[in-house]
Amino acid sequence: MSLMRGYFHPKTATGRSSLIPSPPWHYSGDLLTIEYRTDPARVRELLPEPLEPAEEDPGAVALIWADWQSCSGSREELLDPVRSQYKEAFAVVRCSYRGRTYSRCVHIWVDKDFAIARGTHQGYPKKLGSIHMTRPHSYGPAPRLEAGARFGATLAAADRRLAQAVVTLRETSNTNGFVNGHPMAHHRWLPSIEKGEGLALDELIESGAASFEAGPAWRAEADLELFDSPTEELARLEIREPIAAYYRQVGVVWDGGTLLESGTSGAG
Repeated sequence: MSLMRGYFHPKTATGRSSLIPSPPWHYSGDLLTIEYRTDPARVRELLPEPLEPAEEDPGAVALIWADWQSCSGSREELLDPVRSQYKEAFAVVRCSYRGRTYSRCVHIWVDKDFAIARGTHQGYPKKLGSIHMTRPHSYGPAPRLEAGARFGATLAAADRRLAQAVVTLRETSNTNGFVNGHPMAHHRWLPSIEKGEGLALDELIESGAASFEAGPAWRAEADLELFDSPTEELARLEIREPIAAYYRQVGVVWDGGTLLESGTSGAG
């Protein structure tokens, strides 16, 4: 019998074709974060059992654009950039589980298949999208990291624009926002192969950074627009009140999570 290798599909005799390597996974990225308030009922409808809305500010949302370079522990992907570089845009809310506040990603789009595979493992609901954001640079017309610098960001999926923003840096900040500042509470779901048998995998898990470092955070102002789509529901998290916006460069290591409970979500 052949021994099949690889952390994720496809498993082969060598394991070289696996979409993702085994953790830890290392990330370097530029993040644009825009926080606003929506109808708390629209957040509540995205929280399966046993999660509840956050006690404070239950309608708070963070819409985040990220330009990443990522790699395994060997760092070899950084020298083959097609395997390390990708962008994503994602919406985060907060929730409560057994009296503790968590962050939860409720919508997310990425532009590489390996990022989708990692999301499947981590409980992120990743889909393919087209994501673009202005990159800073110290020379030429690109914005520097300084007061008055302006950055644009766009998100599209299935040929339709879902969101666009212009962010203007104002001053350095002690924080990068509060919505995405907790451990993540995600569900890992997989339907049974047998019709009518529900979920073969139904886990509520907690995960977060094994280590984190970051440059200065910049507080900013943002003009954000969301657009309807026949296949996406980001616009249901409609903008009722702006909170703040931020820019920050970060470095993160992810190295697994913790099972909180299983078989309780009632998801169909």
